[in-house]
Amino acid sequence: MTAEHKATVVWQRGEQPFLDKKYSRAHVWRFDDGCEVAGSCPPSKLIPVPLAKPDAVDPEEGLVASLSACQMLFFLALSAREGFRVDAYEDEATGVLGKNERGKTYMERITLRPKVTFSGDKKPSPEQIAALHERAHGECFIANTIRSEIVIDPPPPIMA
Repeated sequence: MTAEHKATVVWQRGEQPFLDKKYSRAHVWRFDDGCEVAGSCPPSKLIPVPLAKPDAVDPEEGLVASLSACQMLFFLALSAREGFRVDAYEDEATGVLGKNERGKTYMERITLRPKVTFSGDKKPSPEQIAALHERAHGECFIANTIRSEIVIDPPPPIMA
């Protein structure tokens, strides 16, 4: 299976001098049929607002969201295949930056905390839910790409 996925990232200097290093880090991520997401680096002491936009997605958040969405999509597909009806799935995922063995900053750990609500006559046991998360993680393309630690720490499910 070969598939190509494209994203276009667009930044323009505009009227900013640039060489003074006081340029906006705001940019746009473009996908598929015109979907656009506002991007920026995260605000910091080195790059404060308005040079960084706190209401835009930074690359680190994008990585965490990509992993979370991939895990969710496989979890939903596996749940449906097993006959478990999922009503809601919400993940408050967190990424932690650290330093690698070369002293470079990298995404050291990503923790997924999926809250899943099930309903219907056939509801999974805690063991089945854990197995679904493990299988979804094993199938997730993003998880198979990332070499950082990935923790899946779901709270107890909600049975409606």
